[in-house]
Amino acid sequence: MSGGVTRWAAALVILAGAAGAEDLAFDPGATLSCLAQSDLNRSGAFDCIGRSAGACMATPEGGTTVGMGYCLNAEWQWWDARLNAVYSQLMNGHRAADAEMARLGIAAPSLADSLQAMQRAWIPFRDAACDYERATWGNGTGGGPATAGCLMVQTGRQALALESRLGQ
Repeated sequence: MSGGVTRWAAALVILAGAAGAEDLAFDPGATLSCLAQSDLNRSGAFDCIGRSAGACMATPEGGTTVGMGYCLNAEWQWWDARLNAVYSQLMNGHRAADAEMARLGIAAPSLADSLQAMQRAWIPFRDAACDYERATWGNGTGGGPATAGCLMVQTGRQALALESRLGQ
């Protein structure tokens, strides 16, 4: 992560353990239910991002700045785990495909190398987008939740984009 996003993400984790956030419990059920009803190959799945964070924030504890930070951060972490899982799955499949192409003597661009390069380029984009989102809040307290929300959306979109590749 970039320095700005790293600092704000760390602050959210610290805040999430403070002042009432311990009463919150994140449940990915709303997001999972939405995804089950959507088609991963269509943009409708993107509308599912934030559903569980929204349900979490609809509780009395989730309506505070600290609570919002907790809820958004929790869903962001959920999407990040999902992204890491699909990336690993794709990478394993791409390495096998690359090996098969090499075995057959077919000169083709490496799928595994391309996936890795794409993901490495996406991370600074995500961080810059979320640093920009944070900057729009100046020094206001809404900047932390805004950053977590941005990280959640960017990571969710990337996870869904990679998941849509699994069926191809």
